[in-house]
Amino acid sequence: MTDSTSKVTFSRARDRAKKQPSHKKRPSPRQNSRRSLSKAKTELNPTKLPKFRLLLVWGVMVAGCVGLGWRLYQLQIVQADELRQKARQQQVINVRPYIPRRTIVDSQGNVLATSRLTYSLFVHPQLFESPKEKVATKLAQSLGDTTEQNLLEQFRRQKTGILLSASLTEDIAEKIKKLNFNGIDVQERYSRFYPQQEMAAEAVGYVDREYKGQAGVESSQQPLLERNSTSFSLRSSRDGTIVPAYLPKNLLNFDHLQLQLTIDLRLQRVARSALKQQLRKYHAKRGAVIVMDATDGSLVTLVCEPIFNPNQYHRSQVELFKNWTVADRYEPGSTFKPINIAIALERGAIEPNSRFYDSGSITVDGWEIYNATREKFGSLSIAEVLQTSSNIAMIQIMNRLSRKDYYKSLQKLELGKRVGIDLPGEVAGSLKSESEFSAKAIEAATASFGQGFSLTPIKLVQLHGALANGGKLVTPHVVRGLVDAKGYLHWQPSFKTHRIFSPKTSREVVEMMETVVTDGTGKPARIPGYRIAGKTGTAQKAGASGGYIPGAKITSFVGIFPVESPRYVILVVVDEPKGENTFGSTVAAPVAKLVMEALISLKGMPPSQKVTDE
Repeated sequence: MTDSTSKVTFSRARDRAKKQPSHKKRPSPRQNSRRSLSKAKTELNPTKLPKFRLLLVWGVMVAGCVGLGWRLYQLQIVQADELRQKARQQQVINVRPYIPRRTIVDSQGNVLATSRLTYSLFVHPQLFESPKEKVATKLAQSLGDTTEQNLLEQFRRQKTGILLSASLTEDIAEKIKKLNFNGIDVQERYSRFYPQQEMAAEAVGYVDREYKGQAGVESSQQPLLERNSTSFSLRSSRDGTIVPAYLPKNLLNFDHLQLQLTIDLRLQRVARSALKQQLRKYHAKRGAVIVMDATDGSLVTLVCEPIFNPNQYHRSQVELFKNWTVADRYEPGSTFKPINIAIALERGAIEPNSRFYDSGSITVDGWEIYNATREKFGSLSIAEVLQTSSNIAMIQIMNRLSRKDYYKSLQKLELGKRVGIDLPGEVAGSLKSESEFSAKAIEAATASFGQGFSLTPIKLVQLHGALANGGKLVTPHVVRGLVDAKGYLHWQPSFKTHRIFSPKTSREVVEMMETVVTDGTGKPARIPGYRIAGKTGTAQKAGASGGYIPGAKITSFVGIFPVESPRYVILVVVDEPKGENTFGSTVAAPVAKLVMEALISLKGMPPSQKVTDE
């Protein structure tokens, strides 16, 4: 091969190399290092932001910090107490153990009211797994006071929460539990039980299903009947688990004191029996018997008929829950005449030996007034005025006082005030205004024989108690105090007294009232060997809208004995007796006699040393 041929071949190879793409040279390590450094500097030095954007970001951050600080101040300082209290409410459970109400006993320690464990029966038909017919059959057999059909009807009307009984006995409750039916719930609870039933319901009252007193001392003495109990706290963890905590010392220790009443259950039974018999005999609307110890105002007997059974109060008429001896007013009639005699003696308007002429009628402000029997009694001593119950003589006696003085004397008796008895629902008496009373002579005339104003039976007992104890108004009450199991008195209420008559006046009037029983209308109340003072009353019955109800009357008798040492006041009131011979002497006085005979026997009272009998 020649040289020229070799040159041509090299030239072609060079031309092909030019036509082919050339490859880049790989950078050296030093060049790579320089490039990485340059790139890092670019990343560390971003593009510079505008100034307003920096200020905006800075402002947002500052505002956020200030807001958080302010909120922290609100939570830690301002709302600290409130939040702490909420936390405690969520974390702590307050527990107060159940402590039964105090037992109520009479003056002799007989239980009148106590708490006992009873059972409530609820059924939930939607949870029954057995046929409803089978459940109804078994329950009817266990309860005994319902039928299978009646239960099935209840199951159809309601799917859950049916209360079948609120007072199951323990043996019945256990029998139902043994049935093992799903959907039957027997719940234990405490309820009030009254072993004497209606015998002392006027004073005791009753407790409802919420365990709240609704009448009698169960209502008025709620603070005394509810024992003081200490509540304690249990702390709960975050998951609701109860954590044991400190318990107060003597937590479950409580006193065993009982609330003792002044009522004597023995005399209560006698009074109720005698009153019920008389109400049936004269077909009367209602009646009451009150016996008060005038030395301190304690009520030995308080009977109203008709009355309710506190164990079954829900079956009684609502009006029976009201003790009308403290809640209803009436015009006392002639039983108020001894009080008027005491007023006249106290004012010096008459003397014990004064005499007045009863002509049988008298006209006052155009009104013709007669005696209740339409009789004319002629010349009468003060004692004979009470014996005959002369309206005519009473008008003449009270006319010796100016109307203003007479009115002030009635005000002194506190006729317009409550007596303050420890029973609920008491109302004050009703006395007309002084201007109205003084404007017309007929007002003083009717007031002289116990009409034209009204008071409660308990107020009349209080006034006659003042005659018995030497002139002092005592507070009638049924609560003796708190006693322990041995009868020792740990607490007793205190009452104020207020003098309205002098001892001399009181004594003179009581001795005059004795002649009413020995020689006057009160003879049916006489008891051989005992000196008894009394006064009968037969008053017209005022209507609710004014005037008097035609043919309706209220008969009553008030007695004080023994006369030689007056202590007890007895009031018998019979409302609306039916028949011809219905007077205080025929309807009320015989009841008072039976009550006094029982009182003599129970208290062991000896016969009077000086007895005035026919």
